[in-house]
Amino acid sequence: MSAAKLSALDVKRSLPEILSRVSLLTQAQYRAWDDFIDQCPQATFFHRAGWQQIMEQAFGHQTWFLYIEENGQIQGVLPLVEINSLLFGHSLSALPFCAYGGIAAVSDNAYSKLDQAAQSLASYLNVDYLEYRLREPQHPEWPTKEMYVTFRKVIDPDVERNLLEIPRKQRAMVRKGIKHGLQSCVDTSTERFFVAYSTSLHRLGTPVFSRKYFRLLKQVFGDDCEVMVITQADKVVSAVMSFYFRDEVLPYYGGGTDAARDLAANDFMYWELMRRACEQGYRIFDFGRSKQGAGSYSFKKNWGFEPEQLYYEYQLHRKQAMPEINPLNPKYQFFIKAWQKMPLTLANLIGPYINRNLG
Repeated sequence: MSAAKLSALDVKRSLPEILSRVSLLTQAQYRAWDDFIDQCPQATFFHRAGWQQIMEQAFGHQTWFLYIEENGQIQGVLPLVEINSLLFGHSLSALPFCAYGGIAAVSDNAYSKLDQAAQSLASYLNVDYLEYRLREPQHPEWPTKEMYVTFRKVIDPDVERNLLEIPRKQRAMVRKGIKHGLQSCVDTSTERFFVAYSTSLHRLGTPVFSRKYFRLLKQVFGDDCEVMVITQADKVVSAVMSFYFRDEVLPYYGGGTDAARDLAANDFMYWELMRRACEQGYRIFDFGRSKQGAGSYSFKKNWGFEPEQLYYEYQLHRKQAMPEINPLNPKYQFFIKAWQKMPLTLANLIGPYINRNLG
């Protein structure tokens, strides 16, 4: 049975013993949820309440954002999203389209109750699998996909020291971008960003997200979602959308036009972001996740960042094996090559309908 045909009340009635121990997030509790996220050590930017609105409005997916209270105070949260796709299967995940997820809780009791509720919900919805995207393993008995790593590094308070800590060859690329007269600016709109980003993804043979998705990210997260655009002679060559959370900056979506490579625009762009974050007092530069062996993996290593393993854990329900929906899967190579040959305008039109189901 699909959650698209169920309301939260339907599930409450069907699982009274499990979901009576937890609550389902509504907009009235957004402030309390985010106040908890700000203080919980396990929480990440991807645990914020705003993702519920993003998932529902940008992709049309059913959300199940669970939380648990004790004495009127939130003790743990688990943002879950259900994707039901004819092409890519039926999943319950924390959190699709995001690097990190899973349960964030301040007590073992809260963690256990949320975990039990999620597993019961997955069983009731009859999904293929329940997925947690974690920085630390939690269920050693579950199948785990160790394809992804993340790259995080402490930013030195001194700007020049950060530059000198970049390995020599990569530092030379940053200086190359500076010599080309590249300029950076923060954009309040996502339109120029989308031009650079969609061009880059098309070149890689990857479907793009919708313009609406990026507008919603900026609208929902406000100043904590920043767009930086790199230009040469007022012409856009690259752009990045970054998330800010506590003392961290996370460049999450980025790309460049065909001219970006020769101008070292992406190298300059990430240095500009690091420089600005340092000047504003941020302590952690989170370069985000990459697939092992991918081009982005090598790029981040070249900056002197060391990979940290991510643990994507799966409790299998209807399926007997973990999903293999990624560009490294050989069966998608034909699709990638065909996508690269498609006109960019058509790719940007079709891409969001495919991407919304990939997770």
